[in-house]
Amino acid sequence: MNEVRYAGFWVRFLASFLDTLFLALPVGIVIYFLSDGNWFDFSQYQQNIAYAMSGNAQKALTNQPQTSLKWELLFEVSVLLVTILFWKRWRGATPGKKFVHVKIVDAKTLKDIDNKQAITRSLGYIASTLILMLGFIMVAFRDDKRGLHDLLAGTVVIYDS
Repeated sequence: MNEVRYAGFWVRFLASFLDTLFLALPVGIVIYFLSDGNWFDFSQYQQNIAYAMSGNAQKALTNQPQTSLKWELLFEVSVLLVTILFWKRWRGATPGKKFVHVKIVDAKTLKDIDNKQAITRSLGYIASTLILMLGFIMVAFRDDKRGLHDLLAGTVVIYDS
């Protein structure tokens, strides 16, 4: 039997970055257009960038654009569903994870995750983010390379051999 190789922080970071480009960004573009631009005030983002580039970071931070909770929730739920669909279709992988040859599996059996684990892991990203991203950073320091969301869901990310 092959030795389990846990995926570390940087390979998982790269996979997440790629998933942002190939999953979240396209979903975001579709939702932005479905909302007729009512999801968020894009012009305010542009204005904030101009403030920040001119050295007026304080003004950029105080003038945050308004967002529509309805469209934001639709975006978040859509990304969650698309991610879970990829996990189910590609046996624990998203496009980013496929690209770097890693997958999510059950921590005890190393078999495919179930729906409960997929949902728990996805919602666990919130907990991993809340305290200065420590739930993600802990991946770099654990021998089994598990983040808080992995611990909550009973999952681990391994190299796909």
